[in-house]
Amino acid sequence: MQQTSEIISYPGLDINYYINSFYTLISRTFPEFIGIIETTIGYVVGISIIASIMLFFGIIYCVEKLKEIRKRESEIYDLKIEAGYEEVKKGDTELANRWDKVKILIESSNENDWRQAIIEADIMLADLLTKIGYKGEGIGEQLKRIEKSDFQTLDQAWEAHKARNAIAHEGSDYVLNQNEARRIISLYRQVFEEFYSI
Repeated sequence: MQQTSEIISYPGLDINYYINSFYTLISRTFPEFIGIIETTIGYVVGISIIASIMLFFGIIYCVEKLKEIRKRESEIYDLKIEAGYEEVKKGDTELANRWDKVKILIESSNENDWRQAIIEADIMLADLLTKIGYKGEGIGEQLKRIEKSDFQTLDQAWEAHKARNAIAHEGSDYVLNQNEARRIISLYRQVFEEFYSI
């Protein structure tokens, strides 16, 4: 007796099989419902195509407008950085002559000349600060407005100016020897050299 074996196949994970089975079941049970679904899907697909085209052109329009905005922003905000002060040219004849006079006075044997050298250097400092654009009533006010990061020798300028004020206000009561006078002048020199004034 021959045994025949039938091969039984299972759909397994074949999605198309289930979709087709479901579609067949619905179309036999509710034939009018299938027509509505097909019509609705047609409308949705048609509207989706139109909406996609409109969105595509909308994206292009937005990108172009964004480019214009970026261009305007760069014109407004990307300004060239300009120096906040006018750099004094190295080898300025007038400044060099004034500094030469200070050097002669500080090497004198006369204490009054040392005092005069410090006062003259302080006047040069005032001129420098004004020339590079710092505003204020007097050197003290100008120095207060300066950021340390913009003026590397700010501490030297303060120390030298305070010494000058002591000399000017205390007069002969302020004890000054030549070594101290030279030290004060060297503070002014450091400031002037930062800005190429001498």
